[in-house]
Amino acid sequence: MIKAEFSIRGADASFTVSGHSGSAESGRDIVCAAVSSAAFMAANTITEILGVDASAEADDGYMNVSFVNSEAAADIVRGLRLHLEQLSRQYPQFVKVTTEV
Repeated sequence: MIKAEFSIRGADASFTVSGHSGSAESGRDIVCAAVSSAAFMAANTITEILGVDASAEADDGYMNVSFVNSEAAADIVRGLRLHLEQLSRQYPQFVKVTTEV
């Protein structure tokens, strides 16, 4: 299962995506591909397009991005959360989204 954890407090935010969906064999797993693509797009937009000084790390089946003081980047994280929540409704056995408040 893929777990996506979000923390959004005003202009400070972070997200962690970890795990594998297991919905299909590697290379044919559309759930994993959808989540990975969305997470990388969010991370790259935050760091490369907006130029936010973010802490970012990624490894096989793991990504963590965190930053402070960027409303624009926090909006991107909100968009990623919305996207992954919709995927979790379609594939509840493969994607779980939590938000720290």
